[in-house]
Order: sequence, then structure tokens, then C-alpha cells
Amino acid sequence: MHRAIFFSAALLCGFAASAAVAADQVFASRLTPVAYDGAMRANVQGDGQVSATLSGNKLTVTGSFTGLPSPATGAGLYSGPGIGVPGMPLQNLTLTGQTEGSVSGTVTLNAKQLAAFRQGHVYMQLNSQKAPDGNLWGWLLPDHPFPGADVPEKGHGFLPQLDVPGNWVQK
Repeated sequence: MHRAIFFSAALLCGFAASAAVAADQVFASRLTPVAYDGAMRANVQGDGQVSATLSGNKLTVTGSFTGLPSPATGAGLYSGPGIGVPGMPLQNLTLTGQTEGSVSGTVTLNAKQLAAFRQGHVYMQLNSQKAPDGNLWGWLLPDHPFPGADVPEKGHGFLPQLDVPGNWVQK
């Protein structure tokens, strides 16, 4: 009798653990202007948000943007060497709207892309007519609270790299 109870409890714990591992993970970012020089100041403006759900190696992305000074021309996922460092395109996303609108898409990540994503190296970038190499961008990081536009943040206001030990605890 005790063995049956122990076996049932162990089996139940095993199912619970595998369900926790298989649970979808949610990531998010605020879309803010890309790094720019003085000549691009008027062309690189706007605000937005993006969220992503990772289920296994399938990443589903949705977001919105507003306040672009020229019509949006494309959106995509990119992988850079770290937060704030531009990188190479991974996948185009579906774009609707011009100076305000939405982005969406589903991407199947290969092992290398998935590792980069888990380290915080993947970001979404929105391009526009007057800023064809980037207008807004945001790194997809574990879901966290965002201050509103023009709301000061405490501390340095910059999120740490995921691949630096101790910076993030993945649940």
C-alpha cells in the first residue's frame, strides 16, 4: 500500500515537473528609438511595445507602435552580440500600419538562434522610410514591468545582459 502511494506521488511529481518545463515563457520589450547621430534625430522617433511567447523552439511575437515620423517599411527579429548592439536579421515579421500600427509573426528558432534568444541577444526592429536601417527597437527579455513614456526609471535604467551569471533567474 505504501509503495503504491509512493509510486503515485512520484509519478504525479514527475508530471508536474515536466509540465513546468514545457510551460510557455513570456518575453517583452518596450520599443524605443535606435541609437542615432544628430543628423537622424528628427527621423528616429516613436514608441511601442512588443511581447513574445516561447513554446519549445516556436516564438510568437505581437506588438504595436506609434509616433513614427515617416511610414514604417518593415519589421523583423534580429540577433546582436548583446543588448544595445545591432546585429544580423533573423526573420521578417508582418507589419500593418504606417506611422502607427502593429507587428506580428511566428518563428521557429534553430538551436543557435534559441541559445541567442535565451541569452537576451534577440531584438525586434522596426524600419521606416526616413530611417531604413532602424527606427525603433527593443530586446526580448523575460516579462517585466515597463514605466510609461517619459516616466523616469530608478537606477541606471538599463537592463543587464542575460548571459552574465546572476543577472536573471529563468522560471
